[in-house]
Amino acid sequence: MEPIRSCIAARLDRLPWARWHWLIVIALGITWVLDGLEVTLAGTIGGVLKTSLRMSDAQVGQSATCYLTGAVIGALFFGWLTDRLGRKKLFTVTLLVYLLATAATALSWNFHSYSLFRFITGLGIGGEYAAINSAIDELIPARLRGRIDLIINSTYWLGAALGAAVTVILFNGHLVPEQLAWRFAFGLGALLGIGIIFLRHHVPESPRWLVIHGRNDEAEKIVHDVEETVVHETGQRLPPTTEEPVEIHPRTHTSLHEIWAAMTGENRTRTFLGLSLMIAQAFFYNAIFFTYALVLERFYRIPPTHAGYYIFPFAIGNVLGPVLLGHLFDTVGRKKMIALTYALSGALLLLTGALFEANLLTATTQTACWTVIFFVASAAASSAYLTVSEIFPLEVRAMAISIFYAVGTLIGGAGAPALFGHLIESRSRTPLFGGYIAAAILMIFAAIVELVLGVAAEGKSLEQISRPLSAKM
Repeated sequence: MEPIRSCIAARLDRLPWARWHWLIVIALGITWVLDGLEVTLAGTIGGVLKTSLRMSDAQVGQSATCYLTGAVIGALFFGWLTDRLGRKKLFTVTLLVYLLATAATALSWNFHSYSLFRFITGLGIGGEYAAINSAIDELIPARLRGRIDLIINSTYWLGAALGAAVTVILFNGHLVPEQLAWRFAFGLGALLGIGIIFLRHHVPESPRWLVIHGRNDEAEKIVHDVEETVVHETGQRLPPTTEEPVEIHPRTHTSLHEIWAAMTGENRTRTFLGLSLMIAQAFFYNAIFFTYALVLERFYRIPPTHAGYYIFPFAIGNVLGPVLLGHLFDTVGRKKMIALTYALSGALLLLTGALFEANLLTATTQTACWTVIFFVASAAASSAYLTVSEIFPLEVRAMAISIFYAVGTLIGGAGAPALFGHLIESRSRTPLFGGYIAAAILMIFAAIVELVLGVAAEGKSLEQISRPLSAKM
């Protein structure tokens, strides 16, 4: 294919914010809402599953590990397909996988069937991460990319708040029997997925991806239509592009060898940075959140049916963190804010863990402490996804996101729920405090890595941060 000189990236980055961008945010950002809903339901109903499906504390943790393992495999497989087949095809397929699997989860009859369906649900959600993060970054203007990415990632906690509210309503004993309530809760996730399929029909393929694959006419038409839509919605005349065209040598695909070379060659320090951030936040979150309901039950005598009352404010704090702090990642800068939020999260966890170990907290004050910690940690975790989605070349972006999510989840997160489930079964606060110390140390280490190796990506186009493999500038 002949080389293509394209200004498409600059044309997308100069667009003023319009209703069209909100369509992208809502249609694609729903992924995090669904993931938050799934994780909260699984964490909140842990005590109920012990009686309904005759599961132990350890098995509740193991089922969460099955979900995360599925997410790892789904991220790698669908991430590879996303770079080869396009963003739009894959975020439709992965949503269908999620929808069918979460509906099947509602029909589980024992520990093994429940774990299998949770594994398949994870496949869909893991695949979504690569396709969605790639598409959003490639469609959102550069000057707003940091705050938008953080806010979109925070919608995970809207799903968590929704999951907590659903469990409060369904488990009050008045609507449906307790043994059926959790099944209705998972059915809600399937219903949400059906509605989003129709909304995503209006989201275009990434023009940047189309150009790389030699489909310049399609890309030009999409960008032209978007420009007309934005002008109509805002009533503003578009500013001229100031960047030079990028010369692209189209390709049909990028080989796994080239992906490996891109990540371990000139970008190896960025690879270490991404791994540090993803592993730390995965362990931090999965260790604590997946077993939160078990901690409330074991150490504070809170009935499983009341866990939603405590998870709801916790989830709201997680939403507000990125929303209120997100703009600072575009103004103060990536390096300063990422390092600060990671270090502060670890320090606050050490303090709260010490208070927990000394038995100085109640269920209410424990929840208040978690809410403060995760107000900060939510912005930190979201910035990890932002980092790995913008610091690698376009041709390997989806696969890079998948690899970092998979490795981070596998090393930092997949075993954490099962590990903490065993720590909780010990009925002693001291081993659990040791787990909290490990999580805090990982976060502080990641903050140091960010200070040393972080990339000042604020306000820059994706092509400026990392030149496409197929481009000659």
